[in-house]
Amino acid sequence: MRETEEVSLSDQPELTPVRKQHRFDEQRLAKYLQGRLDRNFSDLSVLQFEGGQSNPTFQLSADGRKYVLRKKPPGQLLKSAHQVDREYRVMTALRDTAVPVPKTYHLCEDDAVLGTAFFVMEKVEGRVLVDPSLPSMSKDDRHALYDHFFEILAALHAIDLDAVGLSDFGRAGNYYERQISRWSKQYRASETEHIPEMEALMKWLPKNIPQTEELTLVHGDYRVANCIVHPTEPRIVALLDWELSTTGHPLADVGYSCMMYHGWGTLANRDFGHDASGIPSEQEFLDGYSACAGIGPIENWTFYIVYNLFRFGGIVQGVYKRGLDGNASSEQWKERGDQCRAHAESAWSLVQAAEKGSR
Repeated sequence: MRETEEVSLSDQPELTPVRKQHRFDEQRLAKYLQGRLDRNFSDLSVLQFEGGQSNPTFQLSADGRKYVLRKKPPGQLLKSAHQVDREYRVMTALRDTAVPVPKTYHLCEDDAVLGTAFFVMEKVEGRVLVDPSLPSMSKDDRHALYDHFFEILAALHAIDLDAVGLSDFGRAGNYYERQISRWSKQYRASETEHIPEMEALMKWLPKNIPQTEELTLVHGDYRVANCIVHPTEPRIVALLDWELSTTGHPLADVGYSCMMYHGWGTLANRDFGHDASGIPSEQEFLDGYSACAGIGPIENWTFYIVYNLFRFGGIVQGVYKRGLDGNASSEQWKERGDQCRAHAESAWSLVQAAEKGSR
């Protein structure tokens, strides 16, 4: 038996009873879906996926089939957050492209049904590998999976926006200016303590934006943990969690993925390389993506890492604040209390190192 066939139980998505704050009228849902998906939902049962910090996600079982329902959380929400309609739209648009996505079935924007907007999609069977060091895989399979990871990211950035109907998916103007402004506002709206490094980053970033007009579809949360990996093979069968997707600059996705080398994830401060472990080093990651995307060496790399560490700090701060307010999608919010500060400190140390090196 190949090593990849010995699937670890820890690689399976964790399902729990629906948490109290996320319960909804399951009979109403069954009646609603019965007339729209052309399936029998009279025996509907619902479980909640553990993990995922933004939009609560549920497994629906009915008539011998399984589906996934993803909805906005209850309670007061930050403006422009939790946009399940955007997730539904982009996955529907990408259905027949080289980017693997679940099949979408229905979007409901009527809050009267379940309390908030939701959509239903196919449940893709496979593994969820939260740890980017892929401990349950062999060296060769790690190498193969990351190669596929690069290929899908490059394919995503090569999507013809007009051809898939997403030319209006993002706003006009410089992508980084918009994003820095957005996450600065989101951070302010969920701020729970004073973090000097976040203040410094909000001043430094707008002054150091690379001048580029390149515009592609970007995922916004591109990491192995947001992929469904084939049950036994080292390949990705579905890319999930499109809530932060938009049109923007492709290196934003690359920088986000590479945060795992700079304090987020288990690859930080460890010596990885394809030859030793099958896990790419940061430079091998950049080389692998660049080869798949057909581009040359990446300039201004520090900006893309610093920007993403700042942005992720704003994201986890929002998760933590929702948890304090009782609206978190998972109990994992309790782990986020110090993460905004940690990411801001990592980002600012990179800025200081880069400025010292340029003198």
